[in-house]
Parts: sequence; structure tokens; C-alpha cells
Amino acid sequence: MSPSDTELITRVLDYDDRHAFSTLVRRHQSAVRGLLRRLTCGNDAQADDLAQETFWRAYRGLRGYRSGARLSTWLHRIAYNVFLSATRRRDPAGLDEAATAAPRGDHPMLRHDLAHALVDLAPAERAAITLAFGQEHTHHEVAAILDCPLGTVKTHIARGKEKLRKRLQAWEPREVT
Repeated sequence: MSPSDTELITRVLDYDDRHAFSTLVRRHQSAVRGLLRRLTCGNDAQADDLAQETFWRAYRGLRGYRSGARLSTWLHRIAYNVFLSATRRRDPAGLDEAATAAPRGDHPMLRHDLAHALVDLAPAERAAITLAFGQEHTHHEVAAILDCPLGTVKTHIARGKEKLRKRLQAWEPREVT
């Protein structure tokens, strides 16, 4: 049986066990990279760079991790902050269109249209929707990742969904008469 995240964190903090940290990275890198790929609109190279920075910051800040939250939630918050920092460096106004989430869906044209519709969302709305629906975090986890109140997360999601609904209304199922 493999050690839990908590056991690995203890080994890293108490013994500077880098093997334990590499186990944590292997365990969580796919989810972190997936989030970053969605936020960077499928830019694998940028997502990889941001993931590396995420785990570097996690290693340096591991003492600040509070075991009450899931490690994945903490890592996603770091990844989101790394993404925001990179976006601000590229586009200080926060209008970077490459910051869209890769959508889910069965129809290729729907995925394409959804990716373009996500560009129209405010960055906080896009992030909240990506985390809630793309990464399947609870609203409470999204609030922790985005470091904002739960009510604000719900507002971002509701406003984002409404904007997406209007933009994608051509995809609504039609009644057959």
C-alpha cells in the first residue's frame, strides 16, 4: 500500500525527503497539468512550464499547507495563482485570450464554439467554470482555490453560465413538430 499524501508531506518536512515529494508530484501532476492546459487553451508547453512552477512553489511553501484541505485543492490554488501571475506578465490588463478553458463535449464543433465562447467570460468566471465543471471541484473547493467567498464563486458560475447559454443558444435542442 502506498503512503498517503499526509505521510509523504511529513517525510518531506521532517527529513527533506525529495523522493517523497517526487511521489506527490507524480500523484498530482496529471490533474494540475490538466487544469493548466484548460486555462491556457490547450497550450501544452505553457501548461508544462506553469506546472513546473506550481510544484516548485508547492515545495517551497509546503510548511504552509494545512492538512484540513485536500492536497489537490491546495495545488490547484497554487496552479491558478501561477497562471494568473503569468497572464499578468503577458497582459497586464488581464485580457489574454489564450486563457480559455478546453471544453468538454461530444461534438467537435460544440467544443470549438465553447472554447471561443469562454473567451468572452471574465477571467474569474472562466476559472470558476473550468474548476467546477472541467475539474469537477465543489463550489467550496473552487472558493478555496480562487481565494474568494463561496457566494462570489456561485455568482461567477451563474453569470458565466448565463453568458455561455446566450452565446451557445444555437446548440439548444430543438423540439420536433
